[in-house]
Amino acid sequence: MIRRISGWVVLVLTLVVPVAPADGQGFELPAGEERILYMRELDHFTDPEGLIEFESVLLPQVQQRFRKNPDYQNKDFQVDTWYWIRIPIHHIQTQEQVWLLEFYDQTIDQIEAYLPSERGGYSRWIMGDHFPFTQRNIQHKNFEVPLTMRKDTTLVYYFKVRSHAFADIRIAFRSDRRFINYALNEYFLYGTFYGMILIIALYNFLVYLAIREIKNLYYILYILSVALYAMSLDGIAFQYLWPDHPDWNDYAVGISLYSVILWALVFTRRFLSTKAKSPHLDRLLVGMIILRTVVFLVEFLYFPEFFEYRMVEILPLGLIFYTGVKIWMRGYRPARFFVIAYGLLLSGFLLRSLVYFNILSITILSHYSLHLSFVVEMLFLTFALGDRIRILKNNRDRALKRIIQQHELNMQLKDKVNRELEEKVRERTLELDRKNRELEESNEKLTVQSREINQINSLLDLDNWKLKNKVKEVLEERLHEKVMEYSEFKTIYADALACYRFLETLKWSKGYQCRRCANEKYFEGAQKFGRRCTRCGYNESITSYTVFHGIKFPIEKAFYIAYVAVAARKKVTIEELAHTLDLRMNTVWGFRKRIAERIGELELKGNRPTAANWEDVILIASAETRAGIRSRVKGLIRSSLGRLRR
Repeated sequence: MIRRISGWVVLVLTLVVPVAPADGQGFELPAGEERILYMRELDHFTDPEGLIEFESVLLPQVQQRFRKNPDYQNKDFQVDTWYWIRIPIHHIQTQEQVWLLEFYDQTIDQIEAYLPSERGGYSRWIMGDHFPFTQRNIQHKNFEVPLTMRKDTTLVYYFKVRSHAFADIRIAFRSDRRFINYALNEYFLYGTFYGMILIIALYNFLVYLAIREIKNLYYILYILSVALYAMSLDGIAFQYLWPDHPDWNDYAVGISLYSVILWALVFTRRFLSTKAKSPHLDRLLVGMIILRTVVFLVEFLYFPEFFEYRMVEILPLGLIFYTGVKIWMRGYRPARFFVIAYGLLLSGFLLRSLVYFNILSITILSHYSLHLSFVVEMLFLTFALGDRIRILKNNRDRALKRIIQQHELNMQLKDKVNRELEEKVRERTLELDRKNRELEESNEKLTVQSREINQINSLLDLDNWKLKNKVKEVLEERLHEKVMEYSEFKTIYADALACYRFLETLKWSKGYQCRRCANEKYFEGAQKFGRRCTRCGYNESITSYTVFHGIKFPIEKAFYIAYVAVAARKKVTIEELAHTLDLRMNTVWGFRKRIAERIGELELKGNRPTAANWEDVILIASAETRAGIRSRVKGLIRSSLGRLRR
């Protein structure tokens, strides 16, 4: 962007005001083809508010403000402040080259160049990364100004520079031949650098397609973030990706650097398996991801100028390096290349920091140290991924070899066991033949016993018929008694806990006595409300020796079935009970049958249960009582047989 400054004011000031420094000579164009001027060598002064116009700069009182500052360092640069720079140049007519004046730092926001002409006066050129790239006269990532003077004279060039972030103000004199050679070599190196990144990314993508490990995708995203960060830092991205959107330059470096750190932390967690190998370090990495994300959002939304404070990235990179060292020391072999990679990257950051603080001078190596460290780091990380695959393959091969050896050993054991089994089979066959003969004899005895059992069953059927008649009589007697509804009954026995407490009181209200050894001391049993004998260890559950032992449905429903079976004066059908209690008919029928048998036992003892004492049906008689009942049953059977004989 070029503007012509004309008018009698400028012309008069140009003729009256001396344009050369005190020595009257100025900087001579280099005898070679290049000379670099640093800020400490240049006459300059600051204009914080940017209120001084170029016409005023030519006045004597303003000219006196131009001073050299030999102690100037990069860290002394003041952001958002206008710098006026004066460069006197002695032109030599015999030099036939076309000379260029170049600003190295392609991130400078705005440069206003005031160039003297052979006819007098000044022309104004406006450059900077806040202007579209397509407006530059020379399509190069840096800012160049051609020097076209062709006679022996000393002319003064003025520059007005401002940047919202740190700017490295170094100005180079170059011949056109030197510039072309330098630019081609630099772009060739950049092409090589980004080509290597692309090849490494493609290689890891192919590896991902082969092994399907997510860590390779994280590494690819990390590599691409590094490429975007380097392109934004070098000005290559502005030249080729968004040349018409200069406002993106204020955010590209910060966003891409955040992406580099984010994917580096994520890749570290995945590659080193910190969640399993070191949970403490894994929590630190997760915390660093969250902290860096919060800082990035605050910078992006409220303080974009903080994107320039890149030294803070030493913290996450240091944590990554420390994590790699700790995991390596714990015996994880793939971490050794990882440690070397991030050690080199940290060295590159440190070298750039030393250059920034003017501790080291600017050389080609120091200027491109970060690029070199990124390339070497990516190569070593690729070696680390490959080394991990190789180690896993070796482990797999060793495991497969052990499996084959174990398989051979198993086959030998199998043959040995088969031989032993054959011997055992022969022995068992002989034993089975003997057992078969014994079984045949037993079957003959069982046949005889079966006939006897059939006779006894006939007698039992008769007794069952009598018992059923007894039950029928009892039910007919209870037809007119009032029975509680299930909803009323639940007010007494609301749940299983109430039923178990009732059974506990019913069984052991008069004290505990072991049914095996008659011991009266106990402690809690295996189940709730159960009791275990302290002497013989017999474990008696709360439902043992009750009609509820072994039921498969809620005990409170079983309580109601028992109550209805005893207290009902009118017939309550199985269908009604099943519908009321939401049970299957077979379940209700089976439990009612058990209750009926228990009622029959009580009636044989002469203790007929009623609605008032329906709980009597719950406890099953002891062994002695059951024996008495069986003897009475046998007596009834014998008397029945005697009547039949008569």
